[in-house]
Amino acid sequence: MKHKILTFLTLCLLMVFFYFSSDILVAGASSDLTHRVFILHSYEAGHVCGQPQHDGVIEALKEAGFGEMKNLKIQTYFMDTKRKNNTPQLMEKQAHLALERIRFFNPDVLVSLDDNAFRTVALKLADSKIPIVFSGMNGQPEDYNKKHLFMNSRSNPGHKITGVYEKLHVVDAVKVHSKLFPGLKKIMFFVDTSPTGRAIYKQIKVEIEKEKIPCCWDIRVVKSWEEYHKEILSANQTLEVSVIYPVALLLKDYKGKTYTAPEIFAWTIRNSKKPEISLNYAFTRMGLFGGAAVDFYAMGYQAGRMVVSILEGEDPGTIPIEEAQKYALVFNLNRAKQLGIEIPPDILMAADEVVSGTQ
Repeated sequence: MKHKILTFLTLCLLMVFFYFSSDILVAGASSDLTHRVFILHSYEAGHVCGQPQHDGVIEALKEAGFGEMKNLKIQTYFMDTKRKNNTPQLMEKQAHLALERIRFFNPDVLVSLDDNAFRTVALKLADSKIPIVFSGMNGQPEDYNKKHLFMNSRSNPGHKITGVYEKLHVVDAVKVHSKLFPGLKKIMFFVDTSPTGRAIYKQIKVEIEKEKIPCCWDIRVVKSWEEYHKEILSANQTLEVSVIYPVALLLKDYKGKTYTAPEIFAWTIRNSKKPEISLNYAFTRMGLFGGAAVDFYAMGYQAGRMVVSILEGEDPGTIPIEEAQKYALVFNLNRAKQLGIEIPPDILMAADEVVSGTQ
């Protein structure tokens, strides 16, 4: 009898041992399969440029079977360099904090959104073992490469960094407006003096020089909030100017107060009678007229597919740097009505999004 009891207890102990051992093995296997992605934003949470890119990256990961509740850990950091930390000193402080968090998290892939994050953080990690995918880069990759070598060429990066360059699709945008406004004479671009503003200035010139646009054009670099007012009002008094392209997105007044896209566009809509081309489809939701605009969500998704490839074992150095492939055709009907513009039905039918007012 005692022998039977002893045998029974031994079997019970073995069952308990194998039960917990299997749990440990499964837990260990699950941990080994968990990937770590760090998403570094140049701007604040919910920013009209950064957030759609973030959402696109997440969607690409999700479609490939990577989820936070299953096999993925994501950490996000917002540098807030447009609204708040917008001086060189404050940006460097944010870069230092971001680097600390990235090194502690030890990601399998670092995703860098927009230029400030790439310039102040990602470039400093160019010689590290962390694969990096950028999105929303306005500066020319070749110019960044002169500051710190991170690629052999766009088609063959050869190092640990790849990503998606933010093509503005300026020529497509102007062609759309030339169909809307036959006899389009001149388009006026407005940019600011921030690092991103200087990059956009060069982007506009590069894109127009590659493919001619069907009208005259000029770029005005505005150094302050007051100068922006002056230039917009001057453009409105110039009959030759048919359309404006406002991409001055960071301005300060003489007292040092900072103005970003929401305040700049609100003033523009109240004081300008010229139709605006929107850089970003979200800017159309903020009240600008619209046209062919950068699709930030699609650009983030495009970068997210690169992240997926790296997580699946591909070397980032073999993944070519790409231009943002997709633009969105978007119009704000309320702004069109304010300007007395009737958008032809065939163009409205072709639009990716039609906005009724300001969101």
